[in-house]
Amino acid sequence: MTPAADIAGSVPVVGRFAPSPTGPLHPGSLVAAVGSYALARRDGGTWLLRMEDLDTPRVLPGIADDMLRTLEALGFRWDGEVVYQSRRTEAYQSAMERLLGTGLAYSCGCTRSEIARISSAPHGAELVYPGTCRDGLPEGKTERALRVKVYDELIEFNDLVVGHYSQSLSSSCGDFVIQRADGPFAYHLAVVVDDAESGINQVVRGADLLSSTPRQIYLQRLLGYPTPVYGHLPLVVNPDGTKLSKRENAVSLADRDLEREGWRLLFAALRFLGQSPPPDLNGAPCSEILGWAVKSFDLARIPLTSAPLPLPCQADTLPYRR
Repeated sequence: MTPAADIAGSVPVVGRFAPSPTGPLHPGSLVAAVGSYALARRDGGTWLLRMEDLDTPRVLPGIADDMLRTLEALGFRWDGEVVYQSRRTEAYQSAMERLLGTGLAYSCGCTRSEIARISSAPHGAELVYPGTCRDGLPEGKTERALRVKVYDELIEFNDLVVGHYSQSLSSSCGDFVIQRADGPFAYHLAVVVDDAESGINQVVRGADLLSSTPRQIYLQRLLGYPTPVYGHLPLVVNPDGTKLSKRENAVSLADRDLEREGWRLLFAALRFLGQSPPPDLNGAPCSEILGWAVKSFDLARIPLTSAPLPLPCQADTLPYRR
C-alpha cells in the first residue's frame, strides 16, 4: 500500500470530493466519495468538499443540502468550508482573461452542427474542432463561445488506478471551449482553477472523467498551476452495463433509512473497489467502517472494469451487530 505522503511527494495529501447537485447522490458518487476519502485521509491527509453547481439550469433546488446531510449520515467528515462553484465566477473570469491576454484563447462563432459537418472525428466520437475561428471570426459570425488553443503535443500522466495514460489534444478534441455559448464557464476551466486555489494535490474520481484529464493538465500548464496526482475509479453501471440514472438509484436521506442501511452501502462501495471489510464490522457505525477504510485501503486491489454495485440488501448476508 502506497503511503499517502508518497503519492504527492513530501507534501501531505489534499484530496476532494466534488459532486454536481443535478440529482441526488447515487451509487457511483458514493464509490467516488469512499475512494477519495480513504486515499486522502491516509497518513493524516485532508479531504475537501466542493459543489460543482456552475451549470445552474441543471441544478435542482435542495439537492446540495440533501447531499451534505447524506454524506454526514454516512459518516463522512470534510475539512474546511464547502466550496460552491456558483459563487466563484470572478476567479474563473480572471483565469480566462489571463488566457485571452496572452493570445492563448479566442472567440468562436461556430455552432455544434457546423462543427459536426466538418469535424474529422469518427462517427460517435467527440467532435474535433477544426480551428475555423482560430485566426479571427470569419465574416458574418458573432461570438458564441471562447476556446483555448491547443497544439500537437502529447499529454501524458500516470494514473493511480489505470496506470499510464496519454492523449493528443489536437487529434482528440482540438481547441476546446472554456466559456460556453450560453454563458457559464466550462467545467475544465472551473475545476482547474478550483483545484489550484484549494491546494488540491490528489484527485480521485470516476473513470468517466479520465479522457478529460489531459485537457485539465494542459490548462494547468498554461496557467502555471501544479498538476495533482490523478486516480480514476471504475464506474458503477446497471446490471445490463448501461449508465445509472441518478433519480432511480438515489442514495439519499429522503429515500433511505441510512441509520440502518448506511453500513451496507459502505460495505457495497468498498467491495466494489476490491476491498474486504471484515465481517465483524457488519452493522457497525458508518464512521467506524470509514475508519477501517482509511487504515486499510489498498490501491492495488481496485478493479479496472465497470460493474454493478450490489443493492444495500445484497451487500452482506452475514449476521450483523444489534
